[in-house]
Formats: sequence, C-alpha cells, structure tokens
Amino acid sequence: MGTLQPVPPTVRTPAAVKAVGDYLGIRRDQARRPTDLGDTVNRLHGDEGEYPPLRPNEIRAARRIAFFGGVGAVMMAFGSLGAGAFPVVQNPIAGVRVLGLMFRMLPTALTVTMVGTAMLMLAWVLLRRYTVGYLTPGVHHRAPPPRRLSRRQFDRILALWCVPFLFAPPMFSKDVYSYLAQSEITARGMDPYKIGPAAALGIDHVFTKSVPNIWRDTPAPYGPLFLWLGRCITALTGENIVAAVVAHRMLALAGVAMIVWGLPRLARRCGVSEVAALWLGAANPLLIFHLIAGIHNEALMLGLMLVGIEWCLRAIDSGLPLLRGAPAARSLTAWLPSRTGWWLVAGAATIAASSLIKITSVLAMGFVGMTLARRLGATFPDLGSRAGGWRAAFRELRPTWRRSTVALVTSAGLLAAILVIVVIAVCEFTGLGYGWLDASTLGTANKVRSWMSIPTILGLATGQVGVLLGLGDHTTAILALTRPLAAAIAAVIVLRMLLGTLSGRIHPVGAIGVSMTALVLLFPVVQPWYLLWAIIPLAAWATAPGFRLSAVLASCVVSLILMPNGGEIAPYVIARSAMTTAIVVGLLMFLAFGSGRRYVTAITPRRFRRSGLPGGEPGDQTVG
Repeated sequence: MGTLQPVPPTVRTPAAVKAVGDYLGIRRDQARRPTDLGDTVNRLHGDEGEYPPLRPNEIRAARRIAFFGGVGAVMMAFGSLGAGAFPVVQNPIAGVRVLGLMFRMLPTALTVTMVGTAMLMLAWVLLRRYTVGYLTPGVHHRAPPPRRLSRRQFDRILALWCVPFLFAPPMFSKDVYSYLAQSEITARGMDPYKIGPAAALGIDHVFTKSVPNIWRDTPAPYGPLFLWLGRCITALTGENIVAAVVAHRMLALAGVAMIVWGLPRLARRCGVSEVAALWLGAANPLLIFHLIAGIHNEALMLGLMLVGIEWCLRAIDSGLPLLRGAPAARSLTAWLPSRTGWWLVAGAATIAASSLIKITSVLAMGFVGMTLARRLGATFPDLGSRAGGWRAAFRELRPTWRRSTVALVTSAGLLAAILVIVVIAVCEFTGLGYGWLDASTLGTANKVRSWMSIPTILGLATGQVGVLLGLGDHTTAILALTRPLAAAIAAVIVLRMLLGTLSGRIHPVGAIGVSMTALVLLFPVVQPWYLLWAIIPLAAWATAPGFRLSAVLASCVVSLILMPNGGEIAPYVIARSAMTTAIVVGLLMFLAFGSGRRYVTAITPRRFRRSGLPGGEPGDQTVG
C-alpha cells in the first residue's frame, strides 16, 4: 500500500477581508483574472444614467444641509479675521474696534474657524445622498436612492458655500504673498527665475516681509504666464497688499469657474452624472479651502487644462473633418483647419497655456495626442501582463504599423508644434525667457520634505532608522535614491496609460486622472491641494464606490492638516479648540437635524451600527 500523502492546509481568507477586497476592487476574481493594468483600472468606471428630480421633502432636507454648510462657511470667514494668514504689514483690520477684536483672540478665532470647517465638511458628506447616493452600496440593506439634485440646485448650493470666502483674508497658506513678491520682481524688470524676493526687493520690502522664510531666497517655480498676470496685477495695485490679494483671488475664481464649466462636460462625455462629478470635484473642501480661500494658482492650471481637454475631445469625438479639404488636395487652403479643427487647435493651445501656469498640466497633451492618433487611424493591441502577451501584441501590430506610425507622428507633430508656438509666444511676449524650464527652477519645491510624498517619507523613515542604529544620518543620500526611483515608477505608469489610451482600453480623461494620481503620490513634494490634480479629472470618469469613498476620506483628512493661519499654532491652543469644536458641532448637528440619528445613519454603513438604530436615508421615512 502506498503511504498517504499529507494534505497541505488550505488558507482560508476571512469573509470580512474578502468583502473589503471586493469593495475596494483589489481582490482578483478567480473566474477571470485581470490580464493587465487596464482591466484593474477600468473597474473604477461605470456609466451612470440620469436621475429624476428630488421630491419636495427631499428638497427641504437638501436645503437644510446646504444651509448648515453655508453657516459653516460664514463661520470660517468670520474666524479667519483672527486666524487667517494676514500679511505682516498692511493688516486691514489692525486697530479696527470690532473686526480687530478677533485678531487679538487667536484661541477664539481658531475655535470658530474649526467649527465652521467641520460644519462645511459634514454638509459636503451629507449632501452626497442627493448627488451620488451611497458611498458604501455593498453594506446597505436598501436600494440606492433613485433621485438626485438638479444641476441648477447644486450650482446654488456651491455658490452659497463659496461666496463667504470672497470676503475673507487668505487662509491655510501664505503662498499668495510669494506671488506678490515674485510679481513685483517681474514688474521691476528683473529675472524672477534667478533671484529671490529678499535679494531682489530687500528684506524690508512690504511684500518680502510677508513671504515665508523658506521662500525668501528661492526663485519663482511658476510659469511665465502666471508671473505676467501677476505683473499686470502689480501694475494696477502697486504695493497695496489688500488690493493685490483681492485681484489674485479673482484669478483663482476664474480658474474655479473654468473647472465648473469643464468638469460636467467631461463627465457627460464619460457617461458620468454631472452633479456627481461636481460634488466630488468642484464642491470638494480641498478646492474651497485651498483654491478659493487659499488663493492657489492650481485653480488656473486645472481650469485651463479641463477646458482645453474638453475642446480637444469635442473636435476629436465629433467625427467631422479636421481639415477644410481632403489631405490629397494640392491646394494650400485644404490643409487649413476646419471649424472643428480650430476647436482642436484652441484646446491644445489652452492646455499649453495651463502648463505655463504650472508645468505639470502638460501631461494632458500626451493623452490628447494619443486620442487624436487613434482618430487618425493608429491602433495598438492589448498588452498582457506576461512576456508572451507582449510578443503576441507585436505580432498583431505588424500589419498596421505603417498607418499607426504615420498617425502617431502626425498627431505628435501637430500638438508639439502648437505647444512650442504657445510657449515661445508667451516667453517672448512676457520677456521672461525660458528660465522656468531650468532644472534648478523646477526643483525649487524640493526644499520641502513633505510627509505626504511616498518617496520622501520612505527616505526620511529610512534615514531615521539609520540614526537610531548609530549608522549616521544618511537621509539626503537615501532621498537621492528614492525620489528618482519613484519618478521612474511614475513614468512607467504614465506610459502604460498612454498605450491604454491609444489602444482604446481606457478613456483619455480616466487615463489623465490615473497618471496624475501616480504623479501626485510619487512626487518628491506633495502639498494638500496637489490631490486635486488627481481628484478633479477622476471625478469626471471614476464612479466606483471605493474610489469615491477613498477620495472623500482623503479630502476630509487632508483638509484638516494645515492651520488656517498658514503657519504654526501652539499645540495646547489647537487641543482646546478641537475639544470645543467637537462639543459645539455635535450640539449644532442635534439642533439642525433633530435627533441627528437619520443623518448619522446616512453616512454610517448598517453593519457598523448598533442594532435597533433606524436605517435608510434622510427623508426616506416620508417617501412613498
């Protein structure tokens, strides 16, 4: 008789772990394993249909949530009179009897601001019931609510939450004062890419005094278009800090307006609900707190980028001729763009202009180029995750490589020509030259060691381990290794998304969002508002509940890590304000929403609640 062989033990995955993996889209289906990155990434997207309008009782509930968030925005604006990022000189409320009172009561002002911040974020999360439905559909016992806010209703809510910040001082960052100093350097005819505010203007200049110390001796890291706009503002306002800050906030609002214009159109192009995309992208606390209240130039960069992408895709997806005549025609006019072709040219030029605000948005040009090449006849086969898949892909590519090469060269040549023309025109018109493309200028932000950057935090942690083991502090050397390695990984992901766009496996908007996500996570320096580079494009394409839940959690957590004064506050002051905020917000929730239990259950999965609490959504008890 043969001996019995021992049966190896079977490792069983706990049901809870399987549920979490399925929910987040990271557990592979045994029946059909993803063949490549495209299969996994495409699980983030699903088409969304149109929804009927809200019923009267639901409209009342949505208005209550909107009013709760509006009160929070007003409290933030009022608290910023004492806890905002005021300039060192020319403080507009210094010495004013009523308004200046908050400036002399930092703990009170901080508490008011934190209460308003919590109220606005809670209102944003609660409003999701009327914009995207459930964020955790797999753990609810009821079907998703079938009705949503209309676009007009949502626009009114968004305006209600944004208007109070128009009258508030800068918040969460002092970067706007760096903008003023660099604009003054440009207005004086000096090169802002070679000299910092302290050396150019002097340490006692009104603009230099308000610039954070870390940026006083560094050149400008921004594109020439933004500095030229700042120079125009300086020509109008002179050394009046208040007027210049207001003008820069108007620029930021123009960028936000372009985001609100482009985001729903791209969402509709991707088969995603307009209101859902605007809720996650435009009403995001990160956008309100940092692009409007914080006055960051990401608003202009993202707004121009979205508008440019929409115009380009409008031309490419239309199916109409891009030229006036047939390519074989001998007439020169036949090679001129048609009306549709001019939309493509305008869109590409707008994306190029956005890169002249911050260079990172030039990444979108590559995905527009791949989409255009596909329109011109280029194809690329599906790539598998194994070497055999690559060999099969190249075999499929052989019959069409000539046509695909011509299409790729034509697309790349056209867009590269537009990009070069716009860059040269702006650089020569502004007189700022090409110093913004120097490696030293582009790496200005690397002076900051940001804990939100994966390669930076790995380098810092490894260096600290070496210190604890007595091996010395080798943090700088480790960062010199982790940061280039992270950049190489990001480049591989971007290349994979480019090929996925060319093969038609992923929509270009989704590919841009995924690439921006890789860029943000693997960037040497990550500021909280950088997350919007990824969240806003993905809001127009990604509909997976796991993505939306992760974006909501990240937005809420990251929105709280910076103090409203853009600097440091004593820890004990923060602790006292946080405890007071928790009590006050809980009381306000009770007063605003009755018992509050229906609204708590609206954001809490049923499996994590106590038995006996009522389920459902706000307003469901009265809906037939």
